[in-house]
Amino acid sequence: MSGDRRVRRTRRLIQEALVALILEKGYEAVTVTDVIERADVGRSTFYSHFTDKHDVLLSNLDDHDFLRPAPDSGGGLFAFSLPMFEHARERGRLVRALLGRRGGGPLLAHGERLLAEIVRRELLAAGARPSGALDLLVVCVVGAYMGLLRAWVDGETAASPAELDATFRTAVEPGVRALIDGDVPYPHGRDE
Repeated sequence: MSGDRRVRRTRRLIQEALVALILEKGYEAVTVTDVIERADVGRSTFYSHFTDKHDVLLSNLDDHDFLRPAPDSGGGLFAFSLPMFEHARERGRLVRALLGRRGGGPLLAHGERLLAEIVRRELLAAGARPSGALDLLVVCVVGAYMGLLRAWVDGETAASPAELDATFRTAVEPGVRALIDGDVPYPHGRDE
């Protein structure tokens, strides 16, 4: 087995151990020792790959390309939406551990920041101007998307990815279009 393959296998074992433990007892209750025991690796092996359990959590997000923009399909605003909902369905167990009730709050904040960057880029590309109103709109769009995703992850809805996408678009596109068309001033007239 090559060194790279062994490294990937070890990282994957540690990541999978953390996911399983989060689903069993919640992120906060999991210790590095728990992960080491579940993955059946040595402490020095763990620390040669990760700095702590939070690092493992973030590596799951990065290694599985979750919350990455979809290739530009020319699908208009929020081209990321349906592919991301579909990706979440395909990786249900992982997404449940990362973003569900038992997941780590810091990871949710990290995911929201990544999604906010995607949304901001899309809105600027669609003609929105950098402004306080745009900043507020990005917060609203991210909140709506993550709210739907978490409701699905936590079993509060059995909606399909297409239904989640349609609901998301119905809720946010009118406000976004109004901002892009210049119909939404910054509160109290202080457009930046």
